[in-house]
Amino acid sequence: MLVTGSALVVLFVLLPVLALFGIAAEGSGDLWPHLIENVLPTAIAQTLLLLVGVGILTTAVAVPCAWLVATCDFPGRRVLDWALLLPLALPGYIVAYSYLDVLHPLGPIQSALRWMLGISSPRGLQLPDIRSAGGCIFVMSCVLYPYVYLSARASFLVQSAAALDVARTLGASRLRTTLRIALPMARPAIVAGVTLALLEVLGDIGASEFLGMRTLTVSIYATWVNRSNLPGAAQMALVMLALVLALVAAERAARSRARYVAGGTNRPPAPIHLQGGAGLAALAFCLVPVLLGFTVPVAHLAWVAAQRIEFSGFSPGILAEARNSALLALGGTVLALALGFVPAVAQRLAASPTTSALARMGSLGYAVPGTVLAIGLLTPLAGFDNWVDQGMRQFAGVSTGLLISGSGAALIIAYAIRFLAIPIGGLEAGYSKFSPHLDMAARSLGRSKRGAVRHIHLPLLRPALATAGLMVFVDGMKELPATLLLRPLGVETLATHIYGEAARGTYEDGAIAALLIVLVGLVPVILLARLSRTATPGSLKGSRGSG
Repeated sequence: MLVTGSALVVLFVLLPVLALFGIAAEGSGDLWPHLIENVLPTAIAQTLLLLVGVGILTTAVAVPCAWLVATCDFPGRRVLDWALLLPLALPGYIVAYSYLDVLHPLGPIQSALRWMLGISSPRGLQLPDIRSAGGCIFVMSCVLYPYVYLSARASFLVQSAAALDVARTLGASRLRTTLRIALPMARPAIVAGVTLALLEVLGDIGASEFLGMRTLTVSIYATWVNRSNLPGAAQMALVMLALVLALVAAERAARSRARYVAGGTNRPPAPIHLQGGAGLAALAFCLVPVLLGFTVPVAHLAWVAAQRIEFSGFSPGILAEARNSALLALGGTVLALALGFVPAVAQRLAASPTTSALARMGSLGYAVPGTVLAIGLLTPLAGFDNWVDQGMRQFAGVSTGLLISGSGAALIIAYAIRFLAIPIGGLEAGYSKFSPHLDMAARSLGRSKRGAVRHIHLPLLRPALATAGLMVFVDGMKELPATLLLRPLGVETLATHIYGEAARGTYEDGAIAALLIVLVGLVPVILLARLSRTATPGSLKGSRGSG
């Protein structure tokens, strides 16, 4: 029964991906040659450029920060330990939205520079345009480096001092020991973090479009919405899905080839005390990504939002959009927790390679970008609606019309599939702390498996369920691509409101909505910062999703 339930959950997750092939097979008429010749080459090239740029920059920023915080002692380290996670609270499109205003020729930074240099004309001093590949790489790296930092820091924290001590006794310098011993042992965790960051790059639509990049996601959206060609969008979505699978396969291969075993005790290495100039340099290096990824955009949002409220008051429409966002995210959270509970319990009560494989397959939704997922859901949902309508016409003489398609239910289903990896991973981590003797004791006392789950497992899993639910809820509040494509007509959320204002160039009108999303996103980041020091790299990845 549990295995069957897990298989049904996997089918639910994979159905949109399978439906993509059917939609793409319908053909896009004369559009596909145009896409191949004019759209796909640019979209693939710009997507690959972003992947390479963000991968390099996030690694160059996050890994040194993780090593400094995990292995060194310098002024401000305790604060930076959790402050480096703060950009996780900001979606990429909000940071892009902020920097478009901050770095505008008439914005605060360029205006201040011209004032300091005595230049009166905006044309007298112009910084490089942020609407470029470099600007997009910069903005996305500011938001996504915490994925790499979190995994790398966790790995550095659990490394045994034995291997490092042996290297030092053989005459290796501290720098060489770090480069030749510590970094290779942390490489699997670093690769996992970079992969999660790059999956977010592939799924992004807001930041890329705001900053002038025609990525695959942006091109898929334009093909569907602007050209009204769903088969063409599905064909491009399959190209994007191939990139996702290649990225995940590369990450798995890189981690499977890594074999680093440190003998001896698990005693962590003694912290390296950095004082004077070295300590200040470490503080400055770790402080820069926090300032650029969190402080600058949030301070700008708060300033603009305060000015907007002072000028025109607090719009009641924002409250309605916040309510829509919360209700849709809550629905997705409840459904994701209910579905994620099935494979997690199956692994506990019917442990086998099959149940483990089904749990991994159930987590694949996190690797599917929201745009691809939205397109894939259209056919299954429309098929279900037509099946119900035909049945009601035949047996009751009543037409039900569209029940799910074009409604909030479609978006809730998309959220649940997209973020199902979070409850599966969180519940697996929660179950890993339970002794198997609990189940044996329950059975010896006459409890059935269902009774043990209800009266023993559920109470003990409440912290894991609460944490996973909170993360799914916040991710649902921030989700933009699927929301843009599947939201009911006339329904606005905070995310779509920000997208609309930025698309119109009226950035200040979206500041309040952006600030509300940031404030909601801070809650799980604070929770994650408290939990991450005692978690292993694997549990960290599982709690966020298995890319």
